[in-house]
Amino acid sequence: MVVSSTVSSGSPAAAPSAGAALIALSEREPHVPADRLVAEMVPPPRFDSVRFDNYLPDPDQPSQAEAVRVLGGFAATLGGPPADARKRWFRREAPAPAGPAGVYLDGGYGVGKTHLLASLWHATPAPREQKAFGTFVELTNLVGALGFQHAVRALSGHRLVCIDEFELDDPGDTVLVSSLLAKLSDAGVRLAATSNTLPGKLGEGRFAAADFMREIQGLSARFRSLRIDGQDYRHRGLPEAPSPYADEQVAAAASRTPGASLDDFGALLAHLARVHPSRYGALCDGVDAVFLQGVKPVADQATALRLVVLADRLYDREVPVMASGEPFDRIFSEEMLAGGYRKKYFRAISRLTALARDAKGLAG
Repeated sequence: MVVSSTVSSGSPAAAPSAGAALIALSEREPHVPADRLVAEMVPPPRFDSVRFDNYLPDPDQPSQAEAVRVLGGFAATLGGPPADARKRWFRREAPAPAGPAGVYLDGGYGVGKTHLLASLWHATPAPREQKAFGTFVELTNLVGALGFQHAVRALSGHRLVCIDEFELDDPGDTVLVSSLLAKLSDAGVRLAATSNTLPGKLGEGRFAAADFMREIQGLSARFRSLRIDGQDYRHRGLPEAPSPYADEQVAAAASRTPGASLDDFGALLAHLARVHPSRYGALCDGVDAVFLQGVKPVADQATALRLVVLADRLYDREVPVMASGEPFDRIFSEEMLAGGYRKKYFRAISRLTALARDAKGLAG
């Protein structure tokens, strides 16, 4: 990724030890060229090595093993060049797909949907440039950067497009992406998706297949839904998240950790409001560990949702997070955790907790 950013030689949160050069995320201004967006639509680094073989189905949840079997079969149908819809129209040939035009992975957070979606991308026997993988937000950003027709042309030669975390809670963007996927499906591109849950629906169950099929409207008949039951794997048999550290411990650990960033939590949240969420991945470029001082409850929903995106990008890149202040399970208010975006907040807590565990070895 080509990134232009401003990187500080220290953090305003605390003075680094002599000779140390710390990154401050709150001082970076990343810029990602639009013409690289399609080429960079691949599984994030955390999922470079995932495959169907290293997905570990819960023996108490047979739907997980069934999903692996069905997705493996789906991948096997995706070899060769994509069908040219225009030639088919002129020859008046009926399309003959060997299976569904799309699959939808339906399950709660932490059951491994993204692992399976990335495994499908890796297992598809097509060149890298004929496969795309991105979140719903990344796909809408692509359309915004390229324009709708250009985005259709850029992706219509693909064999597979994978969309992670399809945003059912944004009607405008849902219509936009549904229209894009309809065009791609007409061109012979196969599709795979996971989704979040509509606001107010999570309390009625963890599964969103009916909502997803309704929101994509005319595409629903082309998708096969795969329900994946299970509990959040990040907490299966794992210890509780470590307690927050003291400010001095965080600063000392950051000063001796190569590739560390050190930020005041409040300053970082304020900076996130000035950086488009599509650039949060670039914001973390070259960062091997994140150190935060003064973590505190998030005051408003807009800030909370930006933090969710940052947590996703850090989790994708397996960047450990060491922090002082409040523990991560207290940063979202009870009102937020009971509201329409609660699935996102629970996912962020789960992921930040996993990254906090990963940071335990940095404490010294």
